[in-house]
Amino acid sequence: MSANIEQDHTVSDPYPGKKMKLRVQLQCKNLHEYLRELSPDVLDRLYNHPATCLAVYRELPSLAKNYVMRMLFLDQPLPQAAVALWVKKDCQKDHDECVSVLMGLRMWHSQQLQGGLQGLVLNPVFKDNLRVALLGGGKAWADEGSSLGPDRHARDVSSLDRYALERWEVILHFMVGSPSAAVSQDLAQLLSQAGLMRSEVGSLLYHLCWVSVPPAGHALPALVLHSAVPQNCPVQGHGFGGDFVLLFQLSFSTLGRDYSVEGMSESLLTFLQHLREFGLVFQRKRKSRRYYPTRLAITLAAGINANSAPSSTTPGTGDTGFIVIETNYRLYAYTNSELQIALVALFSEMLYRFSNVVVAQVTRESVQQAIANGITAQQIIHFLRTRAHPVMLKQTPVLPPTITDQIRLWELERDRLQFTEGVLYNQFLSQADFEVLRDRAQGLGVLVWQNAPHRVMVVTPHGHSEVKRFWKRQKSHN
Repeated sequence: MSANIEQDHTVSDPYPGKKMKLRVQLQCKNLHEYLRELSPDVLDRLYNHPATCLAVYRELPSLAKNYVMRMLFLDQPLPQAAVALWVKKDCQKDHDECVSVLMGLRMWHSQQLQGGLQGLVLNPVFKDNLRVALLGGGKAWADEGSSLGPDRHARDVSSLDRYALERWEVILHFMVGSPSAAVSQDLAQLLSQAGLMRSEVGSLLYHLCWVSVPPAGHALPALVLHSAVPQNCPVQGHGFGGDFVLLFQLSFSTLGRDYSVEGMSESLLTFLQHLREFGLVFQRKRKSRRYYPTRLAITLAAGINANSAPSSTTPGTGDTGFIVIETNYRLYAYTNSELQIALVALFSEMLYRFSNVVVAQVTRESVQQAIANGITAQQIIHFLRTRAHPVMLKQTPVLPPTITDQIRLWELERDRLQFTEGVLYNQFLSQADFEVLRDRAQGLGVLVWQNAPHRVMVVTPHGHSEVKRFWKRQKSHN
């Protein structure tokens, strides 16, 4: 019994019967999807810190949290059949999704029991450190600045919020090409290497969706919460685990309290300067011995995502919604904010500009140019809807269907392929071998695509390790 396994990316065409493969760079959308792409060794290193375990646990689905709590104080594995009985039959889909999440994050390990039954056990590294996070003990996660004495330049919460917002205003102005915005060379390199900007054309590659950070209500871009900063960690060659753990430790800090840099390695101090430029921490001077985490850092791993309710306030302007769009694709933006005007110009053609309003036209060419720069049709529609003028909010739907449907159609003209990263299994010696492994992958919810006549299938990268272990056990039994 044998099979050939290849790491590749499957690309499926919307027209049935057509398949092809292409190597692409996977774009992570949130914390869990990012962690799933890490190697088992890196994940175990991250799980060696209680702050990481608590942050990852906090973002699990509620049912998955229940599973983790049930097994947190068990030292013996539980039969998979017994775990499956924890939910009713009509909730089997939710159960399968939780199993896929916990397996993909290596929080659950598969273990063979006596008699040949398959069992599940909580990752011992994750279990021990989550216990510490929940029950106390261990070393302090961060050194408070009280050891340095009172701060003569102490910052309150409102000043920290203003600082974080100002830093993001500068970064966003830079990303949309405002000539007045200037950032350091390191920050520009980070934005480029993280895939947020293309230096050759200066194009914008970040999400246009914004989220509200309670309770201040500032609208801040979703990219910082789950995309930009985690992808920047390994760019400069620092200790990856230490940088990531620092981010999680900051998310459990107290807003308005200062912390000491004593004991930080040189690489962590450099990384702290990157966080300072992003507005995640405030440090009065580069050599200052204390820093203040801002609201951005504290909400980094707190489960805020692009689906959160958007704020009705526009960043940097204090205005409510300002966009009116007509069925003839004419757009009116009642704002004098350079940033908002630059954002509108990313997917429209500017026609006129007055003191308090700009007039633009949404065209096929302008939308497709935005899509070529990495902005999706859904993000454009979300941007228009969340910034709709109060007059437009009175109508249902808020945006004319003519506009939303046409923007999606313009995207489909360019985007005919759907990219999915996966691991290819082929060259099975018998149909029975293929069906056994396919059914196992399907049961775990990690099967991406299959072709039974040719004995070929593709599984997700995070499900590959579990399917591979099952395959090895099958070979040893036969």
